Amino acid sequence: MMKLILTADVDGLGGPGDIVEVKDGYGRNYLLPRSLAIAATKGAEKQVQVIRRAQEASRIRGLDHAKEIKAALTALGNVPLKAKAAAGSGKLFGSITTADIVAAVKAAGGPALDKRSVEVSGHIKTLGKHSVSVRLHPDVTAAFTVDVASAG
Repeated sequence: MMKLILTADVDGLGGPGDIVEVKDGYGRNYLLPRSLAIAATKGAEKQVQVIRRAQEASRIRGLDHAKEIKAALTALGNVPLKAKAAAGSGKLFGSITTADIVAAVKAAGGPALDKRSVEVSGHIKTLGKHSVSVRLHPDVTAAFTVDVASAG
């Protein structure tokens, strides 16, 4: 087991500044390379308060910014997305990825999103309207509709 200090929110583990104990492989192969945590040394433990204060300041800014982005996404309404589909059946060749959704939102004049924050219920493999949600902040989630149409 290894002791780490989280520098970002990690689902099911904790928030910034939390001191957690995780298995060696999870810490070494996932948390540390992605800068989600730092090793819990005596000097780092003193920095916990600094990390928490900085996170609180950015969270307040982040909450206001997240509400602005949510308003912009809601104003878009249906986001059009073109994809190759089989004639007649309406089935797509492949499926719509979160990167495709982010690109479609940007093309529709919406805000730039992080593809990791986009949540789709199941895979989008058919033409038509599909609901998508975006986690902008721990307290703010925006929902919108993607209208998948045939590209030809």
